[in-house]
Amino acid sequence: MNVSRVALAGGIAASSVLIFAGTASAHVSVQPQGEAAKGGYATVNFKVPNERDDASTTKLEVNFPTDHPLASVMPQAVPGWDIEVTKSKLAKPLETHGQKISEAVSKVTWTATGDKDERGIRPGSFQQFPLSVGQLPEDADQLVFKAIQAYDDKEVVRWIEEQKDGAAEPESPAPVLKLTAATAGEHGAAADDKSSADATAKAADKQTTAASDESSSDTTARVLGIVGIVIGAAGVVFGVLAGRRRAA
Repeated sequence: MNVSRVALAGGIAASSVLIFAGTASAHVSVQPQGEAAKGGYATVNFKVPNERDDASTTKLEVNFPTDHPLASVMPQAVPGWDIEVTKSKLAKPLETHGQKISEAVSKVTWTATGDKDERGIRPGSFQQFPLSVGQLPEDADQLVFKAIQAYDDKEVVRWIEEQKDGAAEPESPAPVLKLTAATAGEHGAAADDKSSADATAKAADKQTTAASDESSSDTTARVLGIVGIVIGAAGVVFGVLAGRRRAA
């Protein structure tokens, strides 16, 4: 009897672990293709799994962060899905590439099209939704996107909870894009170009100074040579005149 109870308890515990693990891993997430460097542009994929057994995901809505608005958001076409990009006015205009941006993308919505029985993300499947985004902020380590996943049975799941430091993962976590340090290919390239230009200018100044010094030295030598010749000629003339006077 005791063995049976232990086995039953173990089975229940194992099933609970599997159920909770499945639930925790089945949320909407976002990952970059390569890296998402601060100050640069990146292509990111929103991955949407369908954890239901009897319904298809037919709509995804991704809301963009308002504290770090992105001036450029371009979705890639996804077969079988319509895409709607929504823009909103900014309380404070952005300045990028020397231009002021007064509005930014606040939301992107994908809606499944086609036959009712075949459209969307089927049970046991997932779909990726690519976007090109930028310019990524330089003063943040991550961007939080709040996503809403809708099913064809009218169920709606809101992936909008933010992760708190030191706390367990929330039940419905929002997708988080981790940002990496800026590289030379991003805004650092301008600094490298400026440094290179400064170095070239300094080298040119040194060459100009050296040429000027050399020219000055050459001019001085020529002047001294001419003065020496004049003094020498004067000495010869003086000697000739002195000899004539003694002879007289």
